[in-house]
Amino acid sequence: MSKSSANQLQDLQYFGEFGGVNPSVSDSSTYTFLSAKTMFDTFEGNTEGCYLYSRHSSPSNLYLGEALAALEGTETANVYASGMGAISSVIMQLCDSGDHIISSRTIYGGTYALLKNFMKKFVIDTSFVDITAIESVENAITANTKMIYCESVSNPLLEVADLKALAALARKYDIPLVVDNTFSPLSIKPSELGADIIIHSLTKFINGTSDCVAGAVCGTTEFCLSLKDVNNGAGMLLGSTLDSLRAASILKNMRTLHIRMQQHSKNALYLAEKFEADGFKVAYPGLRSHSGYETMKDQMNTTYGFGGLMTLDVGSLENANALMELMQTEKLGYLAVSLGFYKTLFSAPGTSTSSEIPFEEQLEMGLSNGLIRFSIGLDNDIERTYQLMTECMNRLSIKGKTKVAS
Repeated sequence: MSKSSANQLQDLQYFGEFGGVNPSVSDSSTYTFLSAKTMFDTFEGNTEGCYLYSRHSSPSNLYLGEALAALEGTETANVYASGMGAISSVIMQLCDSGDHIISSRTIYGGTYALLKNFMKKFVIDTSFVDITAIESVENAITANTKMIYCESVSNPLLEVADLKALAALARKYDIPLVVDNTFSPLSIKPSELGADIIIHSLTKFINGTSDCVAGAVCGTTEFCLSLKDVNNGAGMLLGSTLDSLRAASILKNMRTLHIRMQQHSKNALYLAEKFEADGFKVAYPGLRSHSGYETMKDQMNTTYGFGGLMTLDVGSLENANALMELMQTEKLGYLAVSLGFYKTLFSAPGTSTSSEIPFEEQLEMGLSNGLIRFSIGLDNDIERTYQLMTECMNRLSIKGKTKVAS
């Protein structure tokens, strides 16, 4: 039996330059060669064991990349200065002018804008489909389709992609399946379900401290090296490689990921069940009422739960804004974008992280005005958190429509 991702991470062990329990940080922009021929060979693509320039890679980036490859069960991984840096590098590496992409209709707003608007400059077209409807995905495939792109658990509606079915479809047409697994590290392992390339915004759960922006691409050695190629590598030539100091910091924080994900998931499930019982429209993959519940159960590692994200519909944008402002005043969390922090973060995605999506499309996909996205924190007493949130709702006269029958 293969080791779990958490054990693979735990078993990674590096000595620092002077015997430290943390690997030494490579604080250099450029690296020396013992011979001119080795430098030439490195520029020609023979990069094994050699460092060229920190835009290419660095020892600190390599350490973090090895940890991410262990997390996702891939051959290797590259790290980038942001999640969008990782996403854009993959797209530009796989697609040429005139090519076509199939994407989930519910994705992070920045990814949506990149695919729908920015890629038009390069004559790269995207079809946005209901990723949970496999027939619709297949019907969208054309002769020029170069990738199927989705999020394991979508932002912000928390739709769950059937990665096994999507991977089978991708293999049928010889198209790579690219999966953004930002919302579900450890809970879902896309590589075991057939995904070819896994992307992360390291900014979120993996780093966990909301103090940096970073991204990752996990995949085969061949693909990750192609991203760093000095002649044709999108990562190398677009200059989106992660800084070594940040790489070292994220690597340290990854050591507690397995503990944090369990608590995020435990707290989110508790609140989701409570608010659903109170008659609110709640989306959380751990609820039996969620359309993706069975799919999530089938492809998840139950040790780490259903994730730390939930949405709650409070009826109107006015209600959502008032509730978020009051919860922040009462120190229940922050009215802020992003996720994976130790405190709860909340935002109305229709006017923030999904604002790039036209209003009509938001309504069509089920993104209502009153929807609040919660990244549930690491609260030690989640019952107290629920009581305080309920008090805030009562003060604003925000009520669930009906009690759910027990």
